[in-house]
Amino acid sequence: MHSKPPVRVALINDYEVVVTGLLHMFANYADRVQVVKLIAGREVRERVDIALFDSFGNLPADSPRIEAVLRNPLVGRTVIYTWNFQPALIERARQQGVSGYLSKTLPARALVAAIEEVHAGRVVVSPAPKAVSPSGGDWPGREEGLSYRESEVLALITHGLPNAEIAQGMYLSPNSVKSYIRSAYRKIGVARRSQAVAWGMRHGFSTDYVRLDPADVEPDPETG
Repeated sequence: MHSKPPVRVALINDYEVVVTGLLHMFANYADRVQVVKLIAGREVRERVDIALFDSFGNLPADSPRIEAVLRNPLVGRTVIYTWNFQPALIERARQQGVSGYLSKTLPARALVAAIEEVHAGRVVVSPAPKAVSPSGGDWPGREEGLSYRESEVLALITHGLPNAEIAQGMYLSPNSVKSYIRSAYRKIGVARRSQAVAWGMRHGFSTDYVRLDPADVEPDPETG
């Protein structure tokens, strides 16, 4: 029997479907993990032991978002939950002060154990995944047959990122990005980028924070 108090964990991602998928992963571990579900787009506003930063729809180069979590005095430790295990990304995350770098291929029991290790004061980097096949959770487009990487590339396209920036941020070759785009387009039945963006907007690829009351979201420094 687990006698320690559960670790308080905030789930951070702008996509409601992603956060809900993580909630399901932790459902059988309520005695070990107490989840604080965030409304998409809000910062952590109550004290938590661990902030689990899900990387879906966020390029690793998007460090200001992670830095904001690290600076939040209500967050004990920050863990990145991702498929991208490029050594340079791991090293940068550790230099920023991240306490864990965990693979999305971890089964729920291993993810919970790693979170407990981080809470105990250890820096945990899980083994690099051999393939991108998340063990749990969810992502936009999954029900339409999109793979995780196809879905993430489509999310970034929906947000207006060009192929070169997607390739650089995801540490993929331009040809790999084009391959994911072609296969995604076939699955969703579009032929042009504008059609893909329109499809993405209709199928949950615009981040959920755009539906919040403006008072709940800090203004974008680029748009005021």
